[in-house]
Amino acid sequence: MNLMFSSGPSLPNRLALALLLSVFLIVFDHKFDGFGTTRVFLNSLVSPLQYLANLPGQLLNSSASRLVSHDRLFSENAKLTHDAVLMNGDLQLLTFLQQENARLRNLLNSPVQHSTRKVVAELMAVDNNPYSHQIVINKGAIDDVFEGQPVLDDKGIVGQVMQVSSTNSRVLLIADVTHAIPVRVARNNVRLVVSGSGSLSELLIPHVAHSSDLKVGDLLLSSGLGNVFPEGYPVAEISSILRDESRPFSQVRAKPVAQLDRLKYLLLLWSDRVIEETSPAEISVK
Repeated sequence: MNLMFSSGPSLPNRLALALLLSVFLIVFDHKFDGFGTTRVFLNSLVSPLQYLANLPGQLLNSSASRLVSHDRLFSENAKLTHDAVLMNGDLQLLTFLQQENARLRNLLNSPVQHSTRKVVAELMAVDNNPYSHQIVINKGAIDDVFEGQPVLDDKGIVGQVMQVSSTNSRVLLIADVTHAIPVRVARNNVRLVVSGSGSLSELLIPHVAHSSDLKVGDLLLSSGLGNVFPEGYPVAEISSILRDESRPFSQVRAKPVAQLDRLKYLLLLWSDRVIEETSPAEISVK
């Protein structure tokens, strides 16, 4: 049935208007960060739903843990006791080495690096965008989390905080194509920059000269340059080196030390500068 009178623009005009408005909003947000406050507000608003979504899994894990057999608990207790004895022996050696290190620093008139505040966080969600590697953790502004904060697991560096809400935060992984971290080779202190490749199992090291002293298996540590990641934490291990003289640089690839595809518990670090700005009551390890 044909309408005698039509109201409003046609469907193609509406579609074109919506596309133009979308492009304008994307460019405005990218250039001027016009919706940063809105995103933080929406993330804080959605965070209770994320906790509710994780609640069934937490209840199942709690129920499963209660069903562990007595024999398994007994064997785990024996293993922990054995490990504790070994660690106590290592602790005694560590105490001796710390005393020796303090004496050497006094001789060299070198300042002692202060201990860093650490907080354990838990994975809440994984971004399902195939072109971006990001995760959400259960620590936010109320826990003093800040943008750019380094994040580790029990193996090495995972990434850095890119967005903070009141009760959770978004972390950019080192495998993301937009991420780069300055490193040094543990064997000879050669300085490099490791970039994300878009794959959780592979990192890229661009602009490496053919004459660089690199070997497959070299461990890459954070160099401390850039004032984001503290020095000395494991980042990756060189997995392949292709030296093609027809190319200006060698093609070097590395494997992340952190288990980026099976993250569960993470460690947040505060730099010495941040610790000095906080009160002594706030720097205790949670």
